[in-house]
Amino acid sequence: MNRTSTNILNSLLQSKPLLLFVFLSGLFLTNTIVAEFIGIKIFSLEQTLGSEPLSLTLFGVQDLGLNLTAGVLLWPVVFILTDIINEYYGMVAVKKLSYLAIGLIFYAFAMIYLAIDLSPTEWWQYTSGILSDDQSEHIEDMDLAFGKVMGQGLGIIIGSMVAFGIGQIVDVFVFHKIKRMTGERKVWLRATGSTLVSQFIDSYVVLIIAFYIWSDWDLSRVLAIGTVNLLYKFVVAILLTPMLYLAHYMIDNYLGKSTAHAMKYSAANG
Repeated sequence: MNRTSTNILNSLLQSKPLLLFVFLSGLFLTNTIVAEFIGIKIFSLEQTLGSEPLSLTLFGVQDLGLNLTAGVLLWPVVFILTDIINEYYGMVAVKKLSYLAIGLIFYAFAMIYLAIDLSPTEWWQYTSGILSDDQSEHIEDMDLAFGKVMGQGLGIIIGSMVAFGIGQIVDVFVFHKIKRMTGERKVWLRATGSTLVSQFIDSYVVLIIAFYIWSDWDLSRVLAIGTVNLLYKFVVAILLTPMLYLAHYMIDNYLGKSTAHAMKYSAANG
């Protein structure tokens, strides 16, 4: 490597805006991919918090509780990261990262389906499932369990990715629309407002594609469960607002006030 190339590389590695972008991009992609994989698990929020399940009735559907996919733990973080990246690097950066995330998720699921089709070793399939001396914790067929846990339905994958893609595009549009109206003020309004709009879309689109179009759910059940998910995401988005201000404070101190202001101005003006 010649001196010019070395100097360029050292300059890049010392660039705070570049290092910050790599860090935020890594967090964004990791949270997006992990949210997809853990989303197969449905959990009861009430029981997790040690309370009795709710019994709501929405759109004629009875006995609804806060039964959520585990992915909701990370999706609000993804949308907050979207707003932070949007604030400092602009719409183009968010869109490219979103397209990259979708491509990586499809690639990851393709590799998982390939792994599911591999013929298992007999000793692994029938003996690796012994978790303890308690026979109630014994897994009869590890290969079947692996396929059931890792192999999400194609409808869920497509629905989730379409919802994510639309949600991201709407998020960046609403974010910049509000910022043009308020300027640098009211970070909470543009971040929370854009997140709530994108979460509204995400909550219903994924269910409509995965379970109304791809499966046999009736529309009232889709709307009821989507509304429950949206209520949870709304509360979480509000609770995460202080974290957004903390993130802005830390980033501004890391970059320096003048650099941070210049980046925000550039991002806002394309």
